[in-house]
Amino acid sequence: MLRGMKEKIKNQKSKIKNLLYFLKRNYFLFIFVACIGFVGIVSIYKLFVTKPTYVYAKIKVGQGMWWASTQKPSLWYVKAIQQSREQKDLTGKPLVKIVNVFAIPLWGSNQYDIYVTAQLRVSKVGSRGTYNFNRDTIGVSTPIDLEFPNVQFSGTIIALSEKPFKDTFEYKIVTLYRKFINPWEYELIQVGDSLMDGKDKIFEVLSKERGETNDVVLSDFGRLLNQDIEPYRYAIVKVRVRVKKVDDKYVFGEEWVVAPARSIPVVINNFSFNDFTITKVE
Repeated sequence: MLRGMKEKIKNQKSKIKNLLYFLKRNYFLFIFVACIGFVGIVSIYKLFVTKPTYVYAKIKVGQGMWWASTQKPSLWYVKAIQQSREQKDLTGKPLVKIVNVFAIPLWGSNQYDIYVTAQLRVSKVGSRGTYNFNRDTIGVSTPIDLEFPNVQFSGTIIALSEKPFKDTFEYKIVTLYRKFINPWEYELIQVGDSLMDGKDKIFEVLSKERGETNDVVLSDFGRLLNQDIEPYRYAIVKVRVRVKKVDDKYVFGEEWVVAPARSIPVVINNFSFNDFTITKVE
């Protein structure tokens, strides 16, 4: 019996010796297998043990960095983004959820500023208060790429929060003024025309009035002449605008400050108010 136990111990030592010899000769294979095992353990831990972290981001859609002047998206792009719902990872779990899509037509009926509010599944980086999304560190002003089944788009993060955004809106009566407006342009302004964000009116024409205008020109002899300009008029338009207060300023959309001497580059029914100047906010 004692002899059998000695033989058994001897065989076990021989197997261990052979295994160590194999690992010594094939240490690259051992390192490779160890790396795969480590990645597998980390992946299982992240998928089934750790709780996911979610943040909310406001994203301005556009190619490149926020300071780059690029072509604004068209109407078909807006509709595709509005139909987006969820972006999922390889396991089928939600990675991105669209909360809201807000589009403002600018400069023409086929170009828009698009703002997307989304919930992102992220990983927190240490105790610095920063986050990783798809292996990239994100924060305000950083670019982000999103891929949905029906559309892929890029943008710049303009706000980031661990809690859902709670914007408080109010309505202001804004007086707009423009000199040298053609009669046919004035006729395009219709009282009651409005711009919707999908649910509520964010811009509505309340009234309009016009008057004669003229200009003072310098003649060839150095004299000032009061010259009537028959085809032109001035226009005063009152509109109701939905704004939110940000640092004692009224903001339309996400970045247009509503204040005297500024403008609201909005298009409704193919008419652009970009050339109008704000004279009063009440």
